[in-house]
Amino acid sequence: MTTARTKSLPSADAGPLAQRTPVLNALRSRKLWLAVLGWSIAGVIFFPIFWMVLTGFKTEAAAIAEPSLIFSPTLDSYAAVQGRADYFKFAMNSVVVAFGSTLAALLIAIPSAYSMAFLPTKRTKGTLLWMLSTKMLPPVGVLVPIYLLFRDVGLLDTRTGLTIVYTLMNLPIVVWMLYTFFKDLPKDILEAGRMDGASTFQEVLFLLLPLTLPGIASTGLLSVILSWNEAFWSLNLTSSQAAPLTAYIASFSSPEGLFWAKLSAASTMAIAPILVFGWLTQKQMVRGLTFGAVK
Repeated sequence: MTTARTKSLPSADAGPLAQRTPVLNALRSRKLWLAVLGWSIAGVIFFPIFWMVLTGFKTEAAAIAEPSLIFSPTLDSYAAVQGRADYFKFAMNSVVVAFGSTLAALLIAIPSAYSMAFLPTKRTKGTLLWMLSTKMLPPVGVLVPIYLLFRDVGLLDTRTGLTIVYTLMNLPIVVWMLYTFFKDLPKDILEAGRMDGASTFQEVLFLLLPLTLPGIASTGLLSVILSWNEAFWSLNLTSSQAAPLTAYIASFSSPEGLFWAKLSAASTMAIAPILVFGWLTQKQMVRGLTFGAVK
């Protein structure tokens, strides 16, 4: 009798487990819907790029015809694009200007952000807000004075001139990001270095930079991407010698109209390097952008 009665009794954990089951199902359902929503948003964002790549493999007639995924692929547009202009010349200009301006911005921003983060004054916040406010100024508002200045000093259509403009363009964002990363660093570490006799240069070089390297890397990657994609200044300050890939794309529009297949092929060739670069460095960028998020 005792054995039969014992078997008929419910387990002690059956009640809590039964209560947790609806909660677990709700969490799984929520994660599923969030995943579907995320993939849907990613698909919407990626579809224009996919269609552009697809159009690059079409003929001009197929590109302007009824949209279709079924066509005979051809490399004629890529051959025409390369035959019209030297792609590698424009690509080299983009590489030199994007990485050169990023390096210059970091060299200026690191000491600036260090002084604002660890040696603040009553004007520090005002200076940071003023720097950020310059990003709200329409570039066309300062185009004429910059163009005339560059013309007089011989910087028009030069890599040096474009590098200077891109450096100044990205400097506020670079300073702000580095300032945020530096502020998250415990001051006790730097004070310990000073107690050991480290100079300011040694403090920055051997303590600050290694500890905030993920943040510096993500800031540099973002600056490279912004410089690579910048079109306004490249179209107005260059013509042939220092023109980057953004100007290369614009050259395929003409008074006769837009050649969609060739324009898509040129755009694909222009964004391919930065897409590959971003894909290879996505872990470093995410790691840097979340640096200091969890204490």
